Amino acid sequence: MTPARAEWLDEIYAVRDRQDQAAFARLFAHFAPRVKGFLMRSGASADIAEECAQEVMATIWRKAALFDPARASVATWIFTIARNRQIDMIRRARRPEPEDLPWGPDAEPDQEEVLVLQEETNKLGEAIAALPEKQRELIQKAYFGDLSHSEIAEQTGLPLGTIKSRIRLALDRLRHTMR
Repeated sequence: MTPARAEWLDEIYAVRDRQDQAAFARLFAHFAPRVKGFLMRSGASADIAEECAQEVMATIWRKAALFDPARASVATWIFTIARNRQIDMIRRARRPEPEDLPWGPDAEPDQEEVLVLQEETNKLGEAIAALPEKQRELIQKAYFGDLSHSEIAEQTGLPLGTIKSRIRLALDRLRHTMR
């Protein structure tokens, strides 16, 4: 183990075992700028990278007990947290905020759209009816009954793998029919 690696390990253990603020300050001083740079090189703006780096360091303070030296070095663990935070940040940015969602009634679709939708609905209904009974029942439970695969397995007594296979086969058939 290199001296730097052993030093960071000691710092993480000090944070974990004693909530040692001085050890955390050393980790912060070393890793926060590097995490921010990593995030900026990955496309984040300086402000967002700064905010994300702060969240990463706060996570390290709160979750130091989760660090496992057998699985990763301190640096790898910290940068994995940073990468995961960045993914969360990107997902949040892609979701509309509630105030960005349109309110009020939707515009009425034109008659052509209504007819096309009715035709597609009828075609889908016929395609579902044409599925083998075992597949049709699972599709109905999953999509119309809004049950998870695990809930269907509990309800039917079938193995989870069988349920997933039948649903996948049914969806493939439906995709082929709906083309």
